[in-house]
Amino acid sequence: MDPRSLTPVLRVLRLCLHLLMAGLLALVVARAASGRSAEPAGAVVTVAVLLGVVYAVGPLLPAVRSSRAGAACWLAVLGAVWAVLLVLSPDGLWLAFPLYFLLLHLLPARWGVPAVAVAAGAAIASYVGHDGTVNPGAFIGPLLGAAVAVATVLGYQALYRESERRRQLIDELIAARAELADAERAAGTLAERERLAREIHDTLAQGLSSIQLLLRAVQRDLPAGSPAATHIEQARATAQDNLAEARRFVRALAPPDLAQGSLAAALERLCATAPGLTARFSTSGTPLALPTPYEVALLRIAQSALGNTLRHADAGRAEITLSFMETSVTLDVVDDGRGFDPDRAVSGDGGFGLPAMRSRVRELGGTFAVESAPGRGTAVAVTLPLPLPAGGAA
Repeated sequence: MDPRSLTPVLRVLRLCLHLLMAGLLALVVARAASGRSAEPAGAVVTVAVLLGVVYAVGPLLPAVRSSRAGAACWLAVLGAVWAVLLVLSPDGLWLAFPLYFLLLHLLPARWGVPAVAVAAGAAIASYVGHDGTVNPGAFIGPLLGAAVAVATVLGYQALYRESERRRQLIDELIAARAELADAERAAGTLAERERLAREIHDTLAQGLSSIQLLLRAVQRDLPAGSPAATHIEQARATAQDNLAEARRFVRALAPPDLAQGSLAAALERLCATAPGLTARFSTSGTPLALPTPYEVALLRIAQSALGNTLRHADAGRAEITLSFMETSVTLDVVDDGRGFDPDRAVSGDGGFGLPAMRSRVRELGGTFAVESAPGRGTAVAVTLPLPLPAGGAA
């Protein structure tokens, strides 16, 4: 009965219920006061007024508004006064219809429906007791009113619950859409940062490195004491400074995992944070400083491969190995999961599957291989050629 808990529709129904109860009570009082009935007018009017007072006071009581126990007590008092009115006058059965709605609204369905049945039985008993005859009308009216009230209230409650479920679903969809949009923006930002880092490395940094080599060659060919030697040295120093700045810019655009340390450290953190999986990282060979595009590609491939292991392989162990050789660097991701048929595998996770890994490796001129079979685990192997020292790799 708390007005703050009611929807606009329920507020209108509540107002209509109050008006109906007030109108029917006024009709009972008017008929009793007219003296046209055989019932004691004073007693009927007194009980009818008392019923109206009890009905009006109930919604004002905090206990009735805040708890079902308080509402049940108020309904018990209201029902007792109504029962007295039924004994005094058959006109009291007119109040059964609004009482049906009141019972169904305040009580749980498992108690409200039986209470409506009891109220309908009391109305029928009052009519038969005062009229002295049993006819179909004595049963049809109260029972039909009870059926209409039950169908109306329970139907509205079912529609309301369905509406609430739909509202919650819409809220969840809106929240999921917002999260998806944030994830797409973050993924787009990272992809653009990686693209810029790769482009700067492959164009600007490599161009400055080539300029340095050319200037160094010119210096060697200049005759001793040439006035151009000073300008060439300044140009070479400027190119060196700008190359260092380009490298810093490329590092700043690298993924956050790489910003906290080396590729090996990022791969070790990746293994340490794999949930529900015993993952181990190891290196072999002499670690070398790799170009940023190499580090980004190897880290992303390791993340994708380990993610596939967590989602699909049902594995207990996984190993990531980073191997440095004379002319190449190799990344191996091996698990003991249930495996699959690589020839029939189809990537369905939006860019983090095998085609995405293969594409990254192809862009850097490397090789990509997957060895797996049902029940025999999976091994992903990536080999990237190391840039030649003479090329001045950034």
